[in-house]
Amino acid sequence: MQNQVPVKLFYKGFDTGKHYIIDLLIENEIVIEIKCCDVMPPVYTAQIISYLKLSQKRLGFLVNFHVPVIKEGIKRFVNNF
Repeated sequence: MQNQVPVKLFYKGFDTGKHYIIDLLIENEIVIEIKCCDVMPPVYTAQIISYLKLSQKRLGFLVNFHVPVIKEGIKRFVNNF
């Protein structure tokens, strides 16, 4: 498991010099993005999808810890290359 993994941002094949930070990367395959908020805005969904595409990973989870039952706060995303 790795935490705070930087992912380079490319635009039309060029390195922009910027990077995003993935919260957790499990076994170099699964992207985990951790949140704690009352309402999950759509920007968090876009964020995990972007991380999956940029890192070329297939599976990701968006986990919200601000819920009464943790299974209600887990959303699964699959990147179809």
